[in-house]
Amino acid sequence: MLAVTALILSSTKAFAYRGDPTVKGPNYTEERHEAMLKAFENNDYNSWKSLMRGRGRVSQVINESNFPKFSQAHRLMLEGNIEEAKKIRNELGLGLNSTAGKGLGQNMNGNCRYSN
Repeated sequence: MLAVTALILSSTKAFAYRGDPTVKGPNYTEERHEAMLKAFENNDYNSWKSLMRGRGRVSQVINESNFPKFSQAHRLMLEGNIEEAKKIRNELGLGLNSTAGKGLGQNMNGNCRYSN
């Protein structure tokens, strides 16, 4: 029973940060956060890909050709334009707080979805 409770709590924690720009994910570090922000600012897919290390569904969906759109969603999220970011994420097949992609990606940056 204790193992089941621990699994549920860890799953809940893992899902809590997905798509929520106010929650830091389990892989957050200040250095990684800064590197991720720089990758998004510079539309640097290769740096982002290296930082992601193949983790999460987002690494399977985002590629060099759609990374600029993904970066745009990141900027919109940081600006508080959640609906526009959600629209782009849905177009990319990632979803945001929906069943499409829920719990399947990584966070944006230290406080968002993609650098955690």
